[in-house]
Amino acid sequence: MDDHRRPPSPESPRRRSPGRGTVAVLAALAIGGATALTVTTIVAGPNASPASAAALVPVGSGSYDDQLPPGASGPSDLNGAPVDPKVTDDYTGPAPTNEWWSSLIFQRYPDNPYGENLYAHPATYKPHSGGLEMGHPAEPVLVADGLKYEFPHTADLSLGAVGLDSPDTRVADSGDWTVTARWTGGPTLDVTIGQGLPFAHARTDGADAEVSFTGSPDVWHEDGSTVGATLNGNHYALFSPTGSPWVRSGNTFTAPTSDDGHYSVALLPSTDALEDFAPYAHSAVTGSVVEYDYDEARSTLTSTYRVQTEALEGDTEGTVQAMYPHHWDNSDDEVAGLTYASPRGEMRAALGTSFTTELTTNGILPSLPTVDSADHDRLRLLIDEVLAEDEHFPSPGDTYWDGKAMGRLAQLVPIADSIGHTEARDELLGLLKGRVEDWLTAGGSRGLHYEADWGTLLGYPDSFGATTELNDHDFHYGYLVSAAATIARYDRDWADEDAWGGMVRMVIDDVAATEDGLFPRLRSFSPYAGHGWASGHAGFAAGNNQESSSEGMHFASATALFGALTGNDEVRDLGVFLHTTQASTVTRYWQNAGGESFPDSYQHDVVGMVWGDGGDYRIWWDGGDEEHYGINYLPITAGSLYLGHDTAHAGAMYESLVDRLGGEPAIWRDIHWAHRALSDGDDALAMFESQWQTYEPEAGGSKPHTYQWVSTLAEVGTVDTSVTADTAHYAVFSSGGDRAYTAFNPGTSPITVTFSDGTELEVAAGTLASTVGEGGGGDPGEPGGPDPTPSPDPGGGGELGDGVLYASGSGLSADPPGTEGLITVPGAGGANRDGDPPADAVVLELEGVSGSFDGGETAFSLPADSGGSVGNAVQVRVEYDFDGDGTVDRTENYPYFATNDVNGWEAYTQGSGPSSASGSFADLDDGTVRLRIWSALGSADSRVRTGPDGGATLTVPFGG
Repeated sequence: MDDHRRPPSPESPRRRSPGRGTVAVLAALAIGGATALTVTTIVAGPNASPASAAALVPVGSGSYDDQLPPGASGPSDLNGAPVDPKVTDDYTGPAPTNEWWSSLIFQRYPDNPYGENLYAHPATYKPHSGGLEMGHPAEPVLVADGLKYEFPHTADLSLGAVGLDSPDTRVADSGDWTVTARWTGGPTLDVTIGQGLPFAHARTDGADAEVSFTGSPDVWHEDGSTVGATLNGNHYALFSPTGSPWVRSGNTFTAPTSDDGHYSVALLPSTDALEDFAPYAHSAVTGSVVEYDYDEARSTLTSTYRVQTEALEGDTEGTVQAMYPHHWDNSDDEVAGLTYASPRGEMRAALGTSFTTELTTNGILPSLPTVDSADHDRLRLLIDEVLAEDEHFPSPGDTYWDGKAMGRLAQLVPIADSIGHTEARDELLGLLKGRVEDWLTAGGSRGLHYEADWGTLLGYPDSFGATTELNDHDFHYGYLVSAAATIARYDRDWADEDAWGGMVRMVIDDVAATEDGLFPRLRSFSPYAGHGWASGHAGFAAGNNQESSSEGMHFASATALFGALTGNDEVRDLGVFLHTTQASTVTRYWQNAGGESFPDSYQHDVVGMVWGDGGDYRIWWDGGDEEHYGINYLPITAGSLYLGHDTAHAGAMYESLVDRLGGEPAIWRDIHWAHRALSDGDDALAMFESQWQTYEPEAGGSKPHTYQWVSTLAEVGTVDTSVTADTAHYAVFSSGGDRAYTAFNPGTSPITVTFSDGTELEVAAGTLASTVGEGGGGDPGEPGGPDPTPSPDPGGGGELGDGVLYASGSGLSADPPGTEGLITVPGAGGANRDGDPPADAVVLELEGVSGSFDGGETAFSLPADSGGSVGNAVQVRVEYDFDGDGTVDRTENYPYFATNDVNGWEAYTQGSGPSSASGSFADLDDGTVRLRIWSALGSADSRVRTGPDGGATLTVPFGG
């Protein structure tokens, strides 16, 4: 279960931190409803503690523990007793959890050895001692005063074998979305079922086939080994082997299958569909696998959903697969007329061994650029305030709350870098390294334990049932992987497989291994459902559940970035697959995007949780409406842009919350401002500006991150998905018809990113490039990465070098920018501002510099352009504060430069010298050089190009 309890704060007076009793109440309401790694055991020294005696297993610079920490609990039942995977003796491989069928393998309740309701869609099931109930709820029911809609399991029939009375149900085999359950007790019965499978395939040994209806069915077809019958409005076909006809006795049908026998039962969309299903009656499904192919050049993800089948009679291969809406909306494989109702909307059938979907990959960025219009001094101050906090991590901390703290700091690293606040960047990286390494090293106060019976990494201290119930691993570990990816962006050696990358890979594999090894395949992601399931055991009458879909997306984006930064395309592609696939389901199934997922009778615009049997507006704690919406938004990162792929829908969700509240959000305001910025950046920025000094950030957020996010989107506009790029890491924004292009280069060599509209963007190694704003990144200048304890800057803030200063969105510097960029100069609004810099002038400066006056003059070169606009002119003023006391000692005004009405750069230079000057030159002693740029004439904005080659420069007459 996704038990996301939040501690109370001034922002959320209605919240409380419930005990397990609250979870039990919600559970009752619901019931009313790898890559394998080679490891070596350390031989402990004579002074080792008992806990470390034979428990630490090294992986690169890190390690894990192969024994539970003293006093800790692993997977347990409801009474706290340890539980082992409920599998057959011939089951091989690590035990999957967090599946739609997990109650079969994880016995949460000591008195139920069979399992809970199983929502496979379109069919539902429930195991019992005599076999497996089967049904199809076709109509929704509203419960809990309309807060939840559900399609509850109601049995129409039961698959079994004559005389079967099994003591339990065990898992014999499983695939990506299929499972084979086994009953033993006299005869043996195996039944294979799966998501999207209208067929249930049974095999018998020691007894004949038996199918018992729960009432008197209407038999409309009877032809020996094929029976068609309807009960409760649901149509079924029973198929037995040729020569083994069904015999009816009351409401029970038997067929002489006995040893090595087989039969199948199919849920039909109509009685006319019998002829479509009959060819697959004896093509038994034996497994399932998703195969995905990411084409970076075309920005497409192609996924093939394939079933393995065995022809038990005849030679037919394949089966019938009912596709969810996110499948058929992106596939050409559906068969007309074969449809089912389901909790996710209409399902449509495909025939054969597989079907294929194709999705556009809209890019995954590590951060947004910082725009020039943002107050960089305020950003610096706000970051420093975070660094000045007494505690950056909770005490004692656990896998979730430590994760959120790491994620909060990780988001600030590229912001500090983008504004040239390198001291803060390096201090933040030092904090992250310390905590991440702490978690990736066993034997201390926190660390990771490998549980071999379940094939999982358990983090201690834990929270929300992550160890005892195997809950929420993608939610918790996504923060750790995100922090590791941030470190890898600035220190590649740290993330090497032989350093800390090996342990990070284990964390990723625990959540989403692509091969069976130490971990089951795709534990926390259900590829057919298109999203994850939070509960490890799924021990609910409502099936499994997923609350914070956004934290699942956070893990996906972090995985893609870590893979890219470490040069591992397999891990990167895994992250792209997880992120792109979930992006096609989240707004659809949690927010009813398209209007076809929620029942017409359901009166809520969002659900806080998706359940196997439906959706629930409620969440796992006593939260307000802001939290019901926001739990599927947080954490806000550059990987959250998918929430704005449909701008109109994002806006409708914000207005829906405001309407529900009767006003603007008061809880988690920063989360909702960030979400609002995806549809209206100006509105979001205005709300931040009016409240930034008084609001309390959500636990995983911070003021500098929210300010950077809303100010950037206010300038660049909304996400433009009509333009793609030939890289995994890009975004395009649009505002008033103007586009802003951003791309990240995780590699070690420069690249040229080509966008589908023909735009090209040069991106230096390790940097985030943008046509608007500054992204930062790249080598911070020290071999092996930045020093987490930076030495003092003897220059007081800047160096003059040879006197040539380079302009960028963050100021002036003797070092050229790593990438090309643009500075936007706001238009004059039709006024004449010749010689009078306005309040919106662009101000670039370099502080704390010293140098001797060399007798020369000021010079500058600004590549300027006003596009096709007429009557525009840009103007420059240069100011010198020689001793840094805040008083300008020399001012130089230069004549304005009238730009032409042709697209293209023109050179604005100092020309014949200043039009006016005041004050004499003197030596610089910890002084300041300042450049002001503004529009003297015209209504349109102008642009100035920055960059390492041919970008804007200011040359000052001083020698170092």
